[in-house]
Amino acid sequence: MARIIAIANQKGGVGKTTTAVNLGASLAASEQKTLIIDSDPQGNATSALGFPKDPARRTLYQALILGESLERILIDAQVDGLDLIPSDKNLVGAAVELVSMENREYQLKALIQGVREKYDYILIDCPPSLDLLTLNALAASDSVLVPIQCEYLALEGVSELLDTLMRLRRTINPALSIEGILLTMYDDRTTLSKQVAADLRSFFGAQVFESVIPRNVRLAEAPSHGMPVIFYDIHSKGAESYIQLAKEVISNAQKRVGQGSERADQGTGAAASAAAAGGGVGGSGSGGSTGAGSD
Repeated sequence: MARIIAIANQKGGVGKTTTAVNLGASLAASEQKTLIIDSDPQGNATSALGFPKDPARRTLYQALILGESLERILIDAQVDGLDLIPSDKNLVGAAVELVSMENREYQLKALIQGVREKYDYILIDCPPSLDLLTLNALAASDSVLVPIQCEYLALEGVSELLDTLMRLRRTINPALSIEGILLTMYDDRTTLSKQVAADLRSFFGAQVFESVIPRNVRLAEAPSHGMPVIFYDIHSKGAESYIQLAKEVISNAQKRVGQGSERADQGTGAAASAAAAGGGVGGSGSGGSTGAGSD
């Protein structure tokens, strides 16, 4: 069953779409069947994968508002093992039309259940705002990956963002964890980038990915050619960074599975001991993720 990861940050221009497209392609290249859901009305993930605007194309709007199944909307992203649910400007209307719907925050979650078994990973590219589209993405997700630009102002917004995520855990999705904080647009020639990275690692520790996405010309050029950077220039620093990030995401998922099995074994042993002692069995195990996804 797919691990669903929302790629979100209320701040624009931090690399959400770049991460969705290139992490998705890198996961697919690692033989992980992946679906990218473009939930941003700007449709940048759709165009970055080589699909120009087409009014006749079904998009996420038709699924959310008109009740079409995702299977009828998804398209082959022209990369082996990678599919796409496209977006277009009609999603602006969806954010308004969802307001009057029952269970409005859970529409996307219900849709994803129909395709979840087909994939190893589902990545949701969120718009740069906390509207109903983003809330739907976070309600449907197992975890959230937060790209943060290595600049001073990014530090000011990250605490507020994580406070928002904590409130969402209390109200909409109690199982939502932090997949990781991703440092983007990193320039190792500047003291500022190094300082921002050091501050974030000092504050958030293991929640910050080891992989860092650099400022890279090839990474910026790839969307204009309608392809992920690993197919535009596999030897570029941008491609190498996203391949490394994909490996880290896969490794973290494997650790969660192992830790879940270990907790289950420990819980069984504790229950048996308690029963033998004649005491009541009190479970303290949590269903949440640990490691890089804990918070």
